[in-house]
Amino acid sequence: MKKIATFVLAGMFISACAQNKQNNDTAEVASAEVETVTDAKVADTPPTIVGVAAGNDAFSTLVAAVKAAGLVETLSGEGPFTVFAPTNDAFGKLPAGTVEGLLKPEAKGTLTAVLTYHVVAGKFEAAAVVDAIKKNNGKFEVKTVQGGTITLSLEGGNVVLTDATGAKSTVIIPDVAASNGVIHAIDSVVMPQ
Repeated sequence: MKKIATFVLAGMFISACAQNKQNNDTAEVASAEVETVTDAKVADTPPTIVGVAAGNDAFSTLVAAVKAAGLVETLSGEGPFTVFAPTNDAFGKLPAGTVEGLLKPEAKGTLTAVLTYHVVAGKFEAAAVVDAIKKNNGKFEVKTVQGGTITLSLEGGNVVLTDATGAKSTVIIPDVAASNGVIHAIDSVVMPQ
């Protein structure tokens, strides 16, 4: 009789453990499903302009500059913004020592002016930019967040920016989506006066 009671108790214990394992497995599956749904929702929303730039090695100099200027929060804000984003190669075209000088704390005002000169309030995808250029006799001026203007035109089918100094930059990758606007990668840094 004692052996039967022991077997019954052992059987109940094994059954309880199996039920507990099944409940845990079900909970883990449910948890995984919630994480998958949450990840899918997050994956459907592109990151902010800063997040997009930070996720691409070609913009590491720009990201360092945005951090040094204290513009991360602004460019991660609601927007929308259109950013003409210089690539690392674009920054590399500047005279030797320029980038290093701009990244110094005492140059924060100048750096902020240069960076905000690359930003336009509103979301302007490439098709809208090209349309505006065509409707305005081949040239369209946009006011930047910095306060200056950039003239947009078409050369060889590409959108070209002409800055306040007369220097030009070409859009090399248009319409990079961000949750708070759009990025157009450019091949040279544009400068305010």
